[in-house]
Amino acid sequence: MLGYPDLALTTIDDAVRVAQLLAHPLSLDHTLLYDAIIHLFRGEPDIAAGRARDAEEVAIEQRLALLVNTDILRGGALLGQGLVEDAAASVRQGLAARDFTGWHLYQPYQLALASEVLGRAGDPDGAAAALAKARNAIEVGNERWWESEIYRLTAVLLLSQENIAESEGCFEQAMRIARQQRAKSLELRAATSLARLWGEQRRRAEARELLAPVYGWFTEGFDTADLKDAKALLDQLA
Repeated sequence: MLGYPDLALTTIDDAVRVAQLLAHPLSLDHTLLYDAIIHLFRGEPDIAAGRARDAEEVAIEQRLALLVNTDILRGGALLGQGLVEDAAASVRQGLAARDFTGWHLYQPYQLALASEVLGRAGDPDGAAAALAKARNAIEVGNERWWESEIYRLTAVLLLSQENIAESEGCFEQAMRIARQQRAKSLELRAATSLARLWGEQRRRAEARELLAPVYGWFTEGFDTADLKDAKALLDQLA
């Protein structure tokens, strides 16, 4: 979240290794779930899918309740692999699961991920409903670590409906929240999305002025999907 995706990877690898050494199933299950989330965040869906499967196996074997629904995580991974319809089916299964409805922790993240998948699968109503639930979950639980991304995804959905003005406002709000939280990785996502919109509006200089300093802040993680995307866009705007 703070903008150190390589350090995040090293840290979660250490966490999984410690959990394995301790032979503590609950710790192992939690760290595998976080491992899946981090690899999704980095844009590495194949690894994320494997980690989610490992967490699911531990939970089944040890009769543990999962903190994060693995069908939704799997949906995010399938989306990253380009299997959009399979991703949507997995997400819908996760949203319908009884265990998901009982959890409050991590609901904003899971609902946002579900919304992204459904939006890409051509289900704007489902995507909008998931985002509405995500915003409500934030207000109920005050769990705000994914709030910037929820605003960004709202902007993407509005943009697909050609609601340009509201979309731009949501992108800007996503950036403001990320800055307040010092969430550089989410700020980069929001800045890239807004810069792409401005570039399409022939506001290339403004777009580059917005994105270049955010991208330039980073010192690692240049092989991750978000940084590659930002760099490609900056090259186009040059």
